[in-house]
Amino acid sequence: MIPYIRRAAGLCLVLLVALLVNAGRVMVLEADELDENPANRRPAIARWGQPRGEIVVDGRPVTGSRDSGQQLRYERTYRQGPLYAPVTGYASQTYGTAFVERAEDEVLAGTEPMLAPLPFWNDIGRGRQPGGDVVTTVRASMQEAAYRGLGGKRGAVAAIEPSSGRILALVSSPSYDPGALSGTGPEVERAWARLNSSPNQPMLNRAIRQTYPPGSTFKIVTAAAALDAGVVTDVDAPTDTPDPFVLPGTRQVLPNTAKGCGNASLAYAIQWSCNTVLAGLGVEVGLAGMVDAAKRFGFDDPRLAMPSWVARSNFDTDMSTDQLALSSIGQFNTTATPLQMAMVAAAVANNGEIAHPYLVERTTTSGGTTVDTTGRRSYRQAMRPSTATQLQRLMVKAVEEGTGTNAAIPGARVGGKTGTAQHGLGNTGTPYAWFIAWAQAADAAQPAVAVAVVIEDAEASRTDISGGGSAAPIARAVMEEALRAESAARRGPVS
Repeated sequence: MIPYIRRAAGLCLVLLVALLVNAGRVMVLEADELDENPANRRPAIARWGQPRGEIVVDGRPVTGSRDSGQQLRYERTYRQGPLYAPVTGYASQTYGTAFVERAEDEVLAGTEPMLAPLPFWNDIGRGRQPGGDVVTTVRASMQEAAYRGLGGKRGAVAAIEPSSGRILALVSSPSYDPGALSGTGPEVERAWARLNSSPNQPMLNRAIRQTYPPGSTFKIVTAAAALDAGVVTDVDAPTDTPDPFVLPGTRQVLPNTAKGCGNASLAYAIQWSCNTVLAGLGVEVGLAGMVDAAKRFGFDDPRLAMPSWVARSNFDTDMSTDQLALSSIGQFNTTATPLQMAMVAAAVANNGEIAHPYLVERTTTSGGTTVDTTGRRSYRQAMRPSTATQLQRLMVKAVEEGTGTNAAIPGARVGGKTGTAQHGLGNTGTPYAWFIAWAQAADAAQPAVAVAVVIEDAEASRTDISGGGSAAPIARAVMEEALRAESAARRGPVS
C-alpha cells in the first residue's frame, strides 16, 4: 500500500504545484489584461467602493461623495457645481472623468503610489489608499465675480497671477452641474444627451478649450513684435501709416472705428485701438518676425497643459501680405483661448516673462500630508523687459484716457486693451467682445492679476458690445477681488 500512497501523494503535490503556478500566472502575468476586460466589473466596484478625495478651493472642498447603496457605491457630488465645473470637470460612473477629476484621477481615487505608506504597498496588497485631496490655485471670490459678471451669457474668463502662473479664476458660461452625470442609469443618460445636444454647449470649457478671433487684444502682441524688432523706437512718434489704409496687394480698405489714426503713434494706436497702425506695423515686422513673436507668447503650442490640455491658439505661419496685416490685428485665421490672452496680459505685467500657468497647487493624502507640490516654472520670455515696460505705460493710458476706462480701479494701477472680434460669413455675426488687463495695487511691488474676458453673445449694437463696454466691467470686478485678497494677505490674520 505504501508505494500507492506515495504515488497518490506525489500526484497531489504535482497538482498543487500546477494550481499554484496557474494562480500565479493569473494573478501576476494576466492581471492587467483581466483588469481591463470590459466584462470585469471588479475594477469599477473597487474604484467606486470608497469615497473619492476632495478638490479644494480656498481651503474648502467643492466636491463630496454620496453613498448610493448600489453596487457602485459612492457617487460624486459637487458644491456649487456650475460655478466650479470648468475647474473640477466631472467624475461619472458612466462617462468617465474630465479636467481636474481626470488629470488628478489617481490621487483622487487613491491609486497614486505616493499615497501609500511604503513603496510598492499598493502592488503587493492589490488595494488602494483612501482618496487624496487636490488643492487648487483658484480664489473663490474671483471665481464668483467672474461667473456673476457673465450672467449666463456665452463667454469665459481666465485670470492668472502674473509672477507665479497660478490660475486664480477659470469660468465658462453657460455652465452645468457635474453632479447630474455622477451615477448610472437612464436619468444620467438623459442628462448627458441633453447637455451634449444643447445649442449653448454648457459642457464646453470655453476658457481653455474654445478659441476665438482675439480682435484688437492681439494688437499687444503686434506692438511687442514691433518694439522688439526695432520697427518702432519711439512709441510717441508718428508711424507714417495712412488712413485710409489699403491692404497690400488688394483694393480693400481697412477701416478704423477711432478717429485720428492717420499717421498716429503706437501710443495713440493702443489707446484708441487704431486698426491701420497695427496692421501696418505687422507688415513692417514681416511674416517671420510676427510668427516668432506670436510663438513666444504661446501661440501654435499644442502641448500647453495646466494640467488639463489647452486648445492650441493659432497664428498662421504661411500668409500673403494682406492676410498678415489682418492677422496682426487679430483677424483672418488668428484665434486664441481666453487663457492664452490672459497670458498675453500677464507677459506685459511680468516684465515680458510668462510663468507657466497651473491650476493645482498641491496634492495631499486624506490626512493632509503633502504628496506633491507644483513649483513655479518659466514658460516663455515673450518680449524684452524694456518692451514690457513701455507696453505697461500704453495699456495704463488706454484705461485712464482711452477705450478701457470702464476697467479703472481707484487707487490701483490698471492696464488694459479692448477688442471687438468680427466673425461669421462676411463678418455678419455679432462681434465677440474682448478685454484683457492687469492690475497692481498702489503699494504693491508687482501686479496681482492678469485677466482675459470674452463674451460671445452680448445682445447690443457693435458699439455697445465693444470690449470696453461689455467685457471691461467684468474684468474690473475680478481684478478688484484679486487686489482685495492680496491686501488681506499682506495684512495677515487678525489677532
